[in-house]
Amino acid sequence: MSNDIEIEIKVRIKDKAPLLSFLSKNAKFRSTNHQIDEYYTPAHRNFLEANPVKEWLRLRDNDGIYSLDYKNWHFEPDDRSSYCDEYEAKIENMGQMRKILGVLDAKPIVIVDKMREIWDYNDYEIGIDSVVNLGDFVEIEYTGNHEKTDSKKITDEMMSFLKEIGCKDIKRDYVGYPHMLLYGISGANK
Repeated sequence: MSNDIEIEIKVRIKDKAPLLSFLSKNAKFRSTNHQIDEYYTPAHRNFLEANPVKEWLRLRDNDGIYSLDYKNWHFEPDDRSSYCDEYEAKIENMGQMRKILGVLDAKPIVIVDKMREIWDYNDYEIGIDSVVNLGDFVEIEYTGNHEKTDSKKITDEMMSFLKEIGCKDIKRDYVGYPHMLLYGISGANK
């Protein structure tokens, strides 16, 4: 696997207190960020026609730091994704990037507005998200060596980590925030 691969899980946790307690004692707090993500689909290949949605094109404003990101999810046989190809680039001018996307006939489809607390623990980047109109989630991204890794094994270890530190009623999200905002939360907790 290359550096353009992202292995992560996103979950709802009924009670974040055990996680926050563990992180405050064992992890390194990195930052709190306000992220506004604008999702687009090209007119010639409507990403929303696939079910589940497998591709996302995102413009992100992360407290004034801008980026363009494309993700292509790879699904396990049971339609639960475990990793994606991810290509991300910083951009200087969000307004100009919106104009470029418009000229290319990419249509805006949804905006995700969230506050994210980021912690580093071993080979994990742990984000605690509060998403407008959706609620609170935890995202764990694997930051270790992606060479010769088994994404299913890594995501299983992430779930075990949450259970071992005392998190209960964990519901995994397999569709992502834009999908939940567009179609409702029902597909999130398969």
